[in-house]
Amino acid sequence: MATNRTFTMIKPDAVANGHIGAILDHIIKGGFKIVAMKYTSLTPEKAGEFYSVHKERPFYGDLVKFMSSGPIVAAILEKDNAVEDFRKLIGATDPSKAEAGTIRQLFAKSIDANAVHGSDSDENAQIEGSFYFSAFEQF
Repeated sequence: MATNRTFTMIKPDAVANGHIGAILDHIIKGGFKIVAMKYTSLTPEKAGEFYSVHKERPFYGDLVKFMSSGPIVAAILEKDNAVEDFRKLIGATDPSKAEAGTIRQLFAKSIDANAVHGSDSDENAQIEGSFYFSAFEQF
């Protein structure tokens, strides 16, 4: 059964390029309610912990370096069918393959600097949201 929460991060590339407000606007206009949000940064150790599922993949080192290269905005979003609907809103990981009007098509520069993270399952949304936010920080 689908849950009504998902997790996202506005990644260092989109933050550095000044896209926080525009991305949040797309999220809100997409019908999502922000129930937790923070402007923060990841140390290489914390980025490695967050992306530990990819530890054996060849891109892991570059991913950790990128995600710890600057500030991010982490958020928990709420909406019916949140995970699936958010994945549609952000578009394909490769922005050149993302549908017109999706967040990645509008704001991402490459498959690596792809502007936003979106949870890929209800289980991962819970895990990822809890990585950044305590129960007291979620509304």
